[in-house]
Amino acid sequence: MARPDRAAPPDSLNATQRAALYLRVSTGRQAESDLSIPDQRRQMAAFCAGRDWEVVAEFVDAGLSGTDDNRPQLQRLLDMATAGDAPFDAVVVHSFSRFARDHFALEYHVRRFRKHGIRLVSITQDLGDDPMSVMVRQVFALFDEYQSKENGKHVLRAMQENARQGFWNGAAAPFGYTIVDAEQRGTKTKKKLAIDPVEAEVVRLIFKLIREGDGTSGPMGVKAAATWLNDHGHRTRRGARWGIGPLHKLITSTTYKGEHCFNRKVWKTKQDKPASEQIIVPVDPIIEAKTFDAVQAQLKARNPKSTAPRTVTGPILLTGLATCASCGGGMTLRTGKSGRYRYYACATCAQKGKSACKGRSIPMDKLDAAVTDRLAEQLLTPERVEKLLAGLVERQTARDADHGQRLTMLRGKLSDAEDRLKRLYQAIETGIADPADPTLKERIEAIKTERDIAQVAFDRAVAELRPEARITEDKIAAFVDVMRVNVTDGPIPFRRAWLRAMIDNVEVDDAEIRIHGRRTVLERLVMGGGAAPAGVPSFVRKWRTRQDSNL
Repeated sequence: MARPDRAAPPDSLNATQRAALYLRVSTGRQAESDLSIPDQRRQMAAFCAGRDWEVVAEFVDAGLSGTDDNRPQLQRLLDMATAGDAPFDAVVVHSFSRFARDHFALEYHVRRFRKHGIRLVSITQDLGDDPMSVMVRQVFALFDEYQSKENGKHVLRAMQENARQGFWNGAAAPFGYTIVDAEQRGTKTKKKLAIDPVEAEVVRLIFKLIREGDGTSGPMGVKAAATWLNDHGHRTRRGARWGIGPLHKLITSTTYKGEHCFNRKVWKTKQDKPASEQIIVPVDPIIEAKTFDAVQAQLKARNPKSTAPRTVTGPILLTGLATCASCGGGMTLRTGKSGRYRYYACATCAQKGKSACKGRSIPMDKLDAAVTDRLAEQLLTPERVEKLLAGLVERQTARDADHGQRLTMLRGKLSDAEDRLKRLYQAIETGIADPADPTLKERIEAIKTERDIAQVAFDRAVAELRPEARITEDKIAAFVDVMRVNVTDGPIPFRRAWLRAMIDNVEVDDAEIRIHGRRTVLERLVMGGGAAPAGVPSFVRKWRTRQDSNL
């Protein structure tokens, strides 16, 4: 229940009252300098002392903008003021702009305070509650809001120019990068992004899981990759477990292919800004552009909004693989009246009529034989597979130099961590540091953790150079032998599983049959000697024989 004196007239402000101080600065630099907040506190305390007011509470938001209400201490103040029986009678600010730089928000909260018998008092803009004072306060608020927007416009223009010159604007570096000094201009130090060798190895691992899998599975989805990372002890920079949202944001960020986009979204609404306002800042890439684009295409292909799901089980060999070239619908089992003859027929035509699709059918044994024979004769030969993977073999050779640089950087990280540990141990041995100091123990544990993480990243980079991690002629030959047997012989469910491991789609047309698949699947199967289990098939068509699809 509100106190009786809450609705007192303006003159009663000179009576003894309980005051809550609200202090705010807009930037982290102002907060760190520790000048503005103490000055506000000193002036506000003197103001209250001169009126014999008792200061009962203090709320400080350091480094937060006044253009919105998303400020922890402000929300705490509002909750206390409007919950009933507030412990203060007035909220004192240095100026109304410290409370809010939005004229609507300021008036809204002034009226909320008034309903609970609380006044908002500015020590530099001391106004009453008469109509003239209200109008002046509103003019002040409008001017503060305008000034804030003008300042923001000028700051953004300066940041855009800084980004155009290739410098970093001060936000936290994306995972996989660190911020380093680039050059000195007067009193300002310009910053740039540089690759963090340890985190970069995790980024490469993430893209590999999405693109290829971990060697025992097919390409992973975002959820499966996040689960794998968490199960194997990988954590974010802050030590948290990976989630679907942060992981999806990482693998879709163009920063990792060397194109960081500055000023991409409106900070309040999170909507994309026009392309003309966005600025591409070149950075050192962690992921090859071709690999990054392939991952984006893979994500798009798996999106159920863009590609319909398929039937993947059934009693026939090409269930979920055979599709009608006219409508893209599945080819399903149809039998003659006697039941002796079995066909693949367009399901769209059968279910919706010829107005939906003209339809087509083909004898089941004929299509099964055509597909398996074609794969065995034209694809599953050492010469054909080696030709398809020629580009990959070339990239393996080209990556050797990059691996050498990565190993050098990781060795540097390891050596740095070891040197710091040695110095701490020497300080303990010489009596400079106290081994019982809890701060010292925490520091030693932190450096040990950093060293262990760097060691894991180094070992993973070394593993990529081992012979077993590379495609060779022997592996291609072993793959071909295993796959020819698996595809042509055995029970239908067994053969269907291996077909699905290798191809995505069999497109049936009037004059020809087109088989579509992915080179990355061939790469994974070759690395496993044909023994790797099937991954999640997608609809990206890569190794079909027509030249236009292989460009």
